[in-house]
Amino acid sequence: MNHKADALFVPLSIAVLTVSDTRSLETDTSGQLFVDRLTAAGHSLAERVLLKDDLYKIRAQVATWIADERVQVVLITGGTGFTGRDSTPEAVSCLFDKQVDGFGELFRQVSYADIGTSTVQSRALAGLSNRTLVCCLPGSTNACRTAWDSILAEQLDARHRPCNFVAHLVRAEACGSRG
Repeated sequence: MNHKADALFVPLSIAVLTVSDTRSLETDTSGQLFVDRLTAAGHSLAERVLLKDDLYKIRAQVATWIADERVQVVLITGGTGFTGRDSTPEAVSCLFDKQVDGFGELFRQVSYADIGTSTVQSRALAGLSNRTLVCCLPGSTNACRTAWDSILAEQLDARHRPCNFVAHLVRAEACGSRG
């Protein structure tokens, strides 16, 4: 039985952060891919920011978003590699209330079809913080496309069964709070 028809689509408010020392908003194809995909799916863009790869600036921006009741998802592209400047996982993992272990595992699994064993160099990860889903992905546009098309589109859709993240992100209307 397909339960997809029984549920209603719930638009989410999604913030996009690009971490890059070389890109500008005009050349940020990865962040733009997320903006295009999330709006095409019916979600809304809460905010889009581009930051240099600085652990404390990344952490501060993400902390601001997870404290903002209007932001339900944070998508981060960039800073997940192994160079000396790559610090996105270190910047945000300490903010997680719960880590979504399967996210990084599944991302590497689906990436294997495209990039083979190079997928082991991805430090993609996700977690829940204050009822906000935070996903950290590589800076390549192809990696962001893979993540959206193979994982995020379904997990950010309340109609996806047997489960999705929407129930964990949407505040109860009756209480009007995130708790």
